[in-house]
Amino acid sequence: RVLSRSMSVLRLRRPVMSLAAVAVTASGLVTAGTVAAAPAWAAACTSTTKGVTVVVDFTKLGGKVDTACDKSNPSTGLAALTGAGFTYTFVPKYPGWVCTIDKKPNPCNGGPASAYWSYWHATRGGKWIYSQTGAGTYKPKPGTVQGWAFGAGKAPSIPPPS
Repeated sequence: RVLSRSMSVLRLRRPVMSLAAVAVTASGLVTAGTVAAAPAWAAACTSTTKGVTVVVDFTKLGGKVDTACDKSNPSTGLAALTGAGFTYTFVPKYPGWVCTIDKKPNPCNGGPASAYWSYWHATRGGKWIYSQTGAGTYKPKPGTVQGWAFGAGKAPSIPPPS
């Protein structure tokens, strides 16, 4: 039942044009294993939903850029990621370092400096800012955009949705 709910969550997310590769640490959260996805909301949050928009760039892994909305008031960047319908795992032996998002890359590559998930913040329609805080401790504000991209730490190639 969880798997079928996860599959329908994936179908709800709307692909967006490509983002550049980026990487992320999730320091502060020391839980291992996969975190189950919460219900996703199609596309970016609107000014009336007051949620946190989450952009995940899979282009360096042969995928697309997905954008979803966490309509709650997430307590961390990781909570926003799952609240928008994505799943993640940590690098084995390095709890807090995000290794996979929606099982990509497969297998987990251990997060080398040349190919890792980076974490970004922005205001709606603003500019991407590389996170100086791990996603496990960062508290996103309602109305903001959280970006994740795989690669070597370059900013997403699309602007944060407005």
